[in-house]
Amino acid sequence: MRRILMRTVACPERIEIEFPLMSDTPSPARPSIRLDTARILDAMRRTARIEREGLAALEEAFDERAVGVVSLLATLKGRLICAGVGKSGHVARKIAATLASTGTPAQYVHPAEASHGDLGMITSSDAVLALSKSGETRELGDLTAYCRRFAVPLIALTAGATSALARASDHLLLVPDAPEAAGETRAPTTSTTLMMAYGDALAVALIEARGFTASDFATFHPGGTLGAAFLKAGDLMHADMPLVAEGTPMSDALIVMSSKGFGCVGITRGGVLTGIITDGDLRRHMSPELTGLPVEAIMTANPKSVAPSDLAADALRLMTAGDHKILSVFVCDETRKPLGLLHIHDLLRAGLS
Repeated sequence: MRRILMRTVACPERIEIEFPLMSDTPSPARPSIRLDTARILDAMRRTARIEREGLAALEEAFDERAVGVVSLLATLKGRLICAGVGKSGHVARKIAATLASTGTPAQYVHPAEASHGDLGMITSSDAVLALSKSGETRELGDLTAYCRRFAVPLIALTAGATSALARASDHLLLVPDAPEAAGETRAPTTSTTLMMAYGDALAVALIEARGFTASDFATFHPGGTLGAAFLKAGDLMHADMPLVAEGTPMSDALIVMSSKGFGCVGITRGGVLTGIITDGDLRRHMSPELTGLPVEAIMTANPKSVAPSDLAADALRLMTAGDHKILSVFVCDETRKPLGLLHIHDLLRAGLS
């Protein structure tokens, strides 16, 4: 029997409280591990092979039932409630997150929490996607009963074709009952990979069915690298632009150029962009006569420009391509009328690189 050593500490109120110290029984030693490189690599490659074979079987398993689920989700008025226990629960969370980020309102509900009040989150406008490899997960019982009682469409994602979950479902999505890569321990490996892949397949099918675009995707990913990748030039441009008309003396153009602080000034004719003058142009044409020259005498004609709907990433690529890098580019409409100015610092601050 394990013996616990105790020590006594006196509190200010003179109440003696006992706290456990360390045991005098040594902890069991961990088994030694022999790192056999060949065996380790064999195990990892075997895992990849078994899961790859499972995915190949899944590819052949998609059928009209999957099409029916995509049709249901594409017209769903409410949300898709994803549920599962254990590893299936983690996969359910991931499927909900993927669907939500691609235009299908979805959320995860834990079956145990559902049994203690969270069933109230589920309405008749929703549908439920329940994940269980065996289809016999007891914790899903209250959830499936609720779906039957209130006519909430229940989608089962399982390998148990004749399981309780399969029989209770309105829509059955079968994953192959492929062997787990973990061998005799039967730890969820292949099965969770297949369920996650099935969720990805549903998400991609819905993207294509809805015509979900990169712009739509950007709406749900305003932060981080993904958000930056889908920013438009119009999102980052400055509307207060340095512009002067052709015929303007360089003395006046320099004042406009300095006041705006972008290191350039755009030249227009009838409101249409015809040229640009940058700090580099000033250095190349520096002379006592510079301030008296008209702007078109030193401007770079027909400068590069982008449309407000162009991706900011494409604008950055345009500005940094080739030997001559440019720091600013005008954002113009289809008639070349300037709408704004995009500076390379704006792109870098937005997370593009």
